[in-house]
Amino acid sequence: MPEKMLIPSIEKRIAHFMEIAQKAGKESREKDKKRPTITISREFGCEGYPVAEKTKAILEEKTGEPWLIMDKALLDEVSKTHHLLETALAKLGEKSRVVEDVISTFSPSWLTEHDYYRLLCREILALAVGGNVIIVGRGAAVVTQSLDNCFHFRLFATMQFKTEYIARRCGLSGHDAEAFIEKKQRQRDAFMRDFLNCDSKELQYYHLVFNNNRNPNERIAKLISDYVFS
Repeated sequence: MPEKMLIPSIEKRIAHFMEIAQKAGKESREKDKKRPTITISREFGCEGYPVAEKTKAILEEKTGEPWLIMDKALLDEVSKTHHLLETALAKLGEKSRVVEDVISTFSPSWLTEHDYYRLLCREILALAVGGNVIIVGRGAAVVTQSLDNCFHFRLFATMQFKTEYIARRCGLSGHDAEAFIEKKQRQRDAFMRDFLNCDSKELQYYHLVFNNNRNPNERIAKLISDYVFS
């Protein structure tokens, strides 16, 4: 499946997730300080994960602390193991009252009852409250709007840019890449509409929006890190 070619190896990322969780848990006990969380929303075909990786590298150098990238693939994998999830979230600094308060406030706006997505929202919120995490997609910018330690960014680009990127990464023809992009974007739009009753293209959710084909990933990553720690 073409989409799988866009997702980095899960096995190494799970191990890194647990390593980061342990370090974050230790540090949260040693220091009581609020750490920032970054969400990156993007049109399908933009370079969201590469931007997240470059942002992570800059932030780890800037803060001297570990940062975690969380996206759909890693969230889904962690969710499969309840014990792993509960242990990791606890170590990452989950504050149950804050998480449950946000869930209870936000829930009425959901159009569809869906236990899995409720669990996913709880994961996202717990990670966001803990901080030092970059969450890519999954409606995180909307779900975490009420948390004052969260900074939200979005990527957009021309169809030509997105088609060339997907064709190159997935080994597709230009025509097939464009059809794939349109299909995945429709699915993402439906996801946001059905579960969050919103449109991720609405600019009100974001601190900054970047044109991916006019700004290289390194520049976007630096602007994000400068904004968060300005």
